[in-house]
Amino acid sequence: MLRVGIYGGTFSPIHIGHVEAAKAFMSQMWLDVLFVIPTGVSPHKEMSVGASNADRLRMCELAFEGVEGVIVSDLEMRREGKSYTVDTLRHLSDSDRRLFLLCGTDMILTLDQWRDPDEIFRLAYPTYIRREEDAEVDEKLVAKITEYRNKYGKNVVRINAPAVVVSSSEVRAKIGNGEDITGLVPPAVAEYIKEKGLYAK
Repeated sequence: MLRVGIYGGTFSPIHIGHVEAAKAFMSQMWLDVLFVIPTGVSPHKEMSVGASNADRLRMCELAFEGVEGVIVSDLEMRREGKSYTVDTLRHLSDSDRRLFLLCGTDMILTLDQWRDPDEIFRLAYPTYIRREEDAEVDEKLVAKITEYRNKYGKNVVRINAPAVVVSSSEVRAKIGNGEDITGLVPPAVAEYIKEKGLYAK
């Protein structure tokens, strides 16, 4: 049984927190392959301006260049309409594959509000990673994960990784203000952003 990970997001731009989360996901879930899939049209949040689909895809490719087992896919960008996770899972599922879905905290707390949550849980094993420590949020997570286990019969596993407190919006803001983003994004991504003049005001 091939263990396949799926990590989606707007990745505008992809930053070191994304990369570290992906590596921890691969290691702790013993993944054979990880699909990194930039969102085409997000059903959950507004897409940021300043980078095209091609730019976001290329930045992901640069961020994971040389990382064995990672496939950066334009699957959702090629699909018409909004990018629903359940459609991606349907596309990637197969009888010889076990799918694992990496989510952030906000995603895990609202997973049952997504399109066809029953099928999401049927097709994949959701996992999550925390960027920060917050006791109040931890209590909500424990309650929600218990609810999912009772409702869908699947355990939601936490991926443990050092907290990297950085966000794409923070990176975009720094670029817009002419500030240095060294250490916030992979060097090749920083070079690409500079070369293309992305997110500059």
